[in-house]
Amino acid sequence: MSKPRLEWLLLFIPVSLVLSFLQQKLAVFFTSALAILPLAALIGRSTEQLAIRAGPRAGGLLNATFGNITELIISVLLILRNEIQIVKASLTGSILGNLLLVLGMSLFVGGLRRDRQRFSSHTASVHTSSMILAVAGFLMPALFVLSSGQDTLLEREVVSGVVAGILILVYAAVLVFTFVTHQHLFEVPHSDEEPIWSVRWSIGVLVASTALVALESELLVRSLEPALEDLGLSRLFVGLILVPIIGNAAEHSSAVMFAMRDQVDVTLEITTGSSLQIALFVAPALVFISLIAGHPMDFVFTPFEVGAVAMSAILVAVISRDGESNWLEGAQLMATYAIIAISFFFVS
Repeated sequence: MSKPRLEWLLLFIPVSLVLSFLQQKLAVFFTSALAILPLAALIGRSTEQLAIRAGPRAGGLLNATFGNITELIISVLLILRNEIQIVKASLTGSILGNLLLVLGMSLFVGGLRRDRQRFSSHTASVHTSSMILAVAGFLMPALFVLSSGQDTLLEREVVSGVVAGILILVYAAVLVFTFVTHQHLFEVPHSDEEPIWSVRWSIGVLVASTALVALESELLVRSLEPALEDLGLSRLFVGLILVPIIGNAAEHSSAVMFAMRDQVDVTLEITTGSSLQIALFVAPALVFISLIAGHPMDFVFTPFEVGAVAMSAILVAVISRDGESNWLEGAQLMATYAIIAISFFFVS
């Protein structure tokens, strides 16, 4: 089964540029968001072609990494405009979206025509235990602020910087464990699929799509403020729901397609691996990037955000502990995401 074709949405690239020249802010917001979707899909397609050559394990990491490029670019641009609240909400939203919505949709669709699907319990165990550690990294700075009524901006920055540094080291340790010291525990069968694109073409499409994503992300961020006013949406909701959906479009479609092919190990590598990468690398890296940009972002998330991420990590750990999945477990994950999303909508 082939992926839905999104190439026609590339027409919104010149449309968004023309509307930006005409200062039509709200229209620019929508057209740039639509333009990012096919570009993210092209990033996903090119990384898939490279992943076929790299193997399922490295391929999943490659998909997760480049799947987060769009969101990383948007987050950096938001930091430069001092939209820290949206950045932090988008990080939480990406983790929740990958763990609950995308993984749930993948397991649901993949399990409809099968009694059960099997995957490596070692992979699930490493990723879920590391995610719970990341939750501790999210929780402790928040507890520090709540318990210390006299914390200063400097103290927040110091605590956030130390926690961010530790989480990056943990992510590096996870990569070494998975790809070097205990690689034999994570071996999965190679797919029989042959690459359609050459390496040179795949890299060219990847570079060009990333450059255009940066351009459209700049238009999106620049038109964000008037769009929020016109639509009446809160920064928290935009960060939690809209930015992650736009930024993670590539890996969303890839994860579902791999599950439909009964390659759940790759699906897990994309979804839980992407969430882990955001929690242990992207979010900590943005803390340091924000310091360089002169708009410091602390690592203090709201109790509601921390609780939602913790619940998601625990739920995925429980579902994946036996190394098997079915459509009902996918439906349960999606239902949890819907409950959290509607709660965030009214909280915001």
